Amino acid sequence: MILLLEIIRFKSLNSNSIDLWAKNTGIMRRQSTSQILMVRPKHFGYNTETAVNNEFQSKPGEDRSILAGRAVAEFDHMVGILRNEGVHVEVVPESDRLSSPDAVFPNNWISTHSNGAMITYPMFAENRRAERREDIIEILQKKFGFTRRYSLEQYESQGIFLEGTGSLVLDRLQEVAYACLGPRTDPTLLDKWCVLTGYDRFIFQAEEPPGSPIYHTNVMMSIGTRFAVVCLESITDSTVRSELVRKLSLERTVIPIERGQMQAFAGNILELRGRKDHPLIVMSSQAFKAFSVDQRDLLSQFGKIIHIPIDTIEYVGGGSTRCMIAELFVN
Repeated sequence: MILLLEIIRFKSLNSNSIDLWAKNTGIMRRQSTSQILMVRPKHFGYNTETAVNNEFQSKPGEDRSILAGRAVAEFDHMVGILRNEGVHVEVVPESDRLSSPDAVFPNNWISTHSNGAMITYPMFAENRRAERREDIIEILQKKFGFTRRYSLEQYESQGIFLEGTGSLVLDRLQEVAYACLGPRTDPTLLDKWCVLTGYDRFIFQAEEPPGSPIYHTNVMMSIGTRFAVVCLESITDSTVRSELVRKLSLERTVIPIERGQMQAFAGNILELRGRKDHPLIVMSSQAFKAFSVDQRDLLSQFGKIIHIPIDTIEYVGGGSTRCMIAELFVN
């Protein structure tokens, strides 16, 4: 039982909800954090339920136990590298009671915010919904002082989904949520999320391959404090594409990537904070190799590039380093 968390469901949302969010309390906005949550996998494997609309997954030939062992090794190596750079990594093991092939991707079911709020989200795949764990929520509340929980998972019964910071790429400084629409990202629920948080939205259609909606916004787009990486050619409407560039360029350097780079997870990168608050740009080794030398040099102006080999998790799971990290924004 969570005693200190205030659970607010949108079906009872009222005009005081934005006040509850405490948008104007003087809390300092930050784009990136030095504290993160990661879930250590135990039952990692190919998820047939998510594969129906995740073009980035590949079916493996190896036995699942072999894949799970590789995923654990990649995970532990990533945690070690991040901790060595000064990132506080809160590691929670996957539940022994449940077999969840995608538990290593917690950012899809929870997001945290610097006003003390946690939001939990409705998931497209039924076999991923058990990843939402009250024990993890209790850990975060006790260790980091989160005092509010906003719950959206009841929308699963209506077939409406919004998968956390997979669906939403957040400009936390300007309070804009960027989202490419598709089966996992519902615009009506996004509107409700914006009412709650006070964010504006910027929605668009993006496809990979052409004709197939990109399953998550965070595989084609990343926003840091001073940069934005985006696969512009995947956006179907040229007018929207131009407006997106204009909007991002007001505060950041925009680094376009091509479809092939996106497929190598060059869009699934994340800015974190290391020692002495220095910015880190975290990506997989596959993504690092996909960037051109000029692009790497440009990114290096905005933070230290940290690249980590997670080939099994990427190939089988269809997600990369950003998907493995749920940021903890603590006031």
